[in-house]
Amino acid sequence: MSATRFLFIVATVAGVGLGGGPRAAEPTPETPKKPASTKYQGVTVEDPYQWLEEDNDPQVKSWSDAQNQRTRQYLDKLLDRAAIEKQLTEWYAKTSPSYSSIVSRPGILFAMKFQPPKQQQLLVTLASANDLKSEKVVLDPNALDAKGTTAIDWFVPSLDGKCVAVSLSKGGSEDGTLHFYETATGKALPDTIAHVQYPTAGGSAAWNADGSGIYYTRFPRKGERSDADLNFYQQIYFHKLGTPDTEDTYSIGKDFPRIAEIALEGSRNGKYILATVANGDGGDFAHYLLGPDGTWKQITQFSDQIKIARLGRDDTLYLISRADAPRGKILRLPLGVPELKNAAEIVPAGEAVIERIVPSTDALYVGDLLGGPSQIRRFDLNGKIATIIPIPQISAVQEMLALEDGSLLFRDVSYTEPAAWFRCLNGKTEPAKTALRSSSPVSFADIDVRREFATSKDGAKIPLNILFRKGMKPDGRNPTLLYGYGGYGISMSPNFDFTRRLWFDRGGVYVVANIRGGGEFGEDWHKAGNLTKKQNVFDDFAAAAEYLIKENYTRPEKMAIQGGSNGGLMMGVMITQHPDLFRAVVSSVGIYDMLRVELAPNGAFNVTEFGTVKDPDQFKALYAYSPYHHVVDGTKYPSVLMMTGANDGRVAPYHSRKMTARLDEANKSENPILLRTSSSAGHGQGTALSERVKQLADIYAFLFTQLGMTKE
Repeated sequence: MSATRFLFIVATVAGVGLGGGPRAAEPTPETPKKPASTKYQGVTVEDPYQWLEEDNDPQVKSWSDAQNQRTRQYLDKLLDRAAIEKQLTEWYAKTSPSYSSIVSRPGILFAMKFQPPKQQQLLVTLASANDLKSEKVVLDPNALDAKGTTAIDWFVPSLDGKCVAVSLSKGGSEDGTLHFYETATGKALPDTIAHVQYPTAGGSAAWNADGSGIYYTRFPRKGERSDADLNFYQQIYFHKLGTPDTEDTYSIGKDFPRIAEIALEGSRNGKYILATVANGDGGDFAHYLLGPDGTWKQITQFSDQIKIARLGRDDTLYLISRADAPRGKILRLPLGVPELKNAAEIVPAGEAVIERIVPSTDALYVGDLLGGPSQIRRFDLNGKIATIIPIPQISAVQEMLALEDGSLLFRDVSYTEPAAWFRCLNGKTEPAKTALRSSSPVSFADIDVRREFATSKDGAKIPLNILFRKGMKPDGRNPTLLYGYGGYGISMSPNFDFTRRLWFDRGGVYVVANIRGGGEFGEDWHKAGNLTKKQNVFDDFAAAAEYLIKENYTRPEKMAIQGGSNGGLMMGVMITQHPDLFRAVVSSVGIYDMLRVELAPNGAFNVTEFGTVKDPDQFKALYAYSPYHHVVDGTKYPSVLMMTGANDGRVAPYHSRKMTARLDEANKSENPILLRTSSSAGHGQGTALSERVKQLADIYAFLFTQLGMTKE
């Protein structure tokens, strides 16, 4: 539940085949009900499981432990559960390293490297994208922590690349401390700065010109704000290397919103620092510029609808504006006169959704979204001479950056091909695959990808990406998994997951729905699925399921659905609004009590996406779909596996506890309602590989049992 850079990516389904039909879970003792109620907008709402919100209450811990024990008893007895984990572990061990988050500096590339079976990603450097032999490890968090629970949140190299700042956090908490390392040696410098990163606001940093100091985000320290506000009011400070952080100086941020989320970027010539300030997670941004005179100037306001700003290499700022252009247009602003009124439109709005911009030495590269899949266009710096850079069909460009020579480096992935980095030389349009490419332990050569459209309740056309083995017969008997998210303007673009091979080998169909609330078709698509229009998201997802049934891909008893975070909310709504449409549901780190979500520390950031109970119309909408409040006694509910993390700072784990208790009480079917709480994980970020594999094994053992899937 968060902005794009914090999106929780729920693993997609895989596993090793199971025999036998669905089985019932052990009965659980009745969960005590304790009287509690709250009046909202004149409506009194009972909440008998509110006591489960107290994480540290011994009774809550005992209840949660009992649920975990029951879930383990169920899952561990499933046929082939151990074999699933073994197969996944073996496959991960065979996967090639993958590289992401690449940053270019003169003569050097920095990258995050995922190299199973290592539990966490490493920070490495390379001389170029085609010189793997030049790779050097700057920081291996696996060497810092034998348990594999310390993770790199993000990193920022100095402008000369000689030093790198790294935020580290533990146990999936995302509570980051900033550390500093020499690039050449990996030696840690003595400087550390606590609480620079926290969900959902995250964290960021940008170096000054000579690398002597760094601007960074920080949350309040004890005594600076009330205890309730210590994870809010993010501000920007300056730290001079070699000095204690108690001497750091405040730079800007006292007037930012309580729910500000700040991202920093430094210009390549060291003259400017750009601060992008999000007003929570609703999608509005303001921009501030620190110039050579040492003062900050506000360039845009939240109401200006400037969604992205990027510093060019020519003392120019490039902006993506959604003002009167829901799919985006590009403006250019000279930094000598940094006021929005001086910005000129250089790329007009069109059919494509403009998703990202990358200025290079003499070109402007534009990453577009075409309803889910991507395209790349190249312009000159005046927005002229447009050319399209060819990329694989129905694929997603996940990252783009300009190299020192002006060429473009980008990471592309499809549903059937693992990610690879491509380089497009300056002035050329044909990209070449680099040595930074992933390989898969299995082939997807026999997998078809079909893009079809379902019609939602109000007539909206909803794209469906349908994956299946060639030769699949649409006879209504195919086990089908439907996945969706639908929020924050986050788009469900093509991605590759080799573990789906096992799903396909058991005759499974895998479907991703591009529902409203996402950004697949621009800001209008997002706004049609947030605040009081959130029900559209759920109607779209239900329409996707009904389409798959109507077109004879599957039938309700052969269909499962999956989502996480904001997608977990959608799972809760599907359970309560359409209990007969699915056989099984996997819901990870979900939100279920929409009336109390804003009371959690992270909840305030999401008011701009969901709304608040303090507004009469928004309360009415929230209460109308809040899953926890729409569980009906005596209903036959589908099988449900709820996953949560004890250290989740984005969605309070109590949502899963309360929803499980209420479903357990109301359910009249024999289908199991299971709750799995991971003690070593949070919202998903920073989870150790071994725990991720265990989670996957549990999910797939559960789904294969529920859908009666056996290896063919």
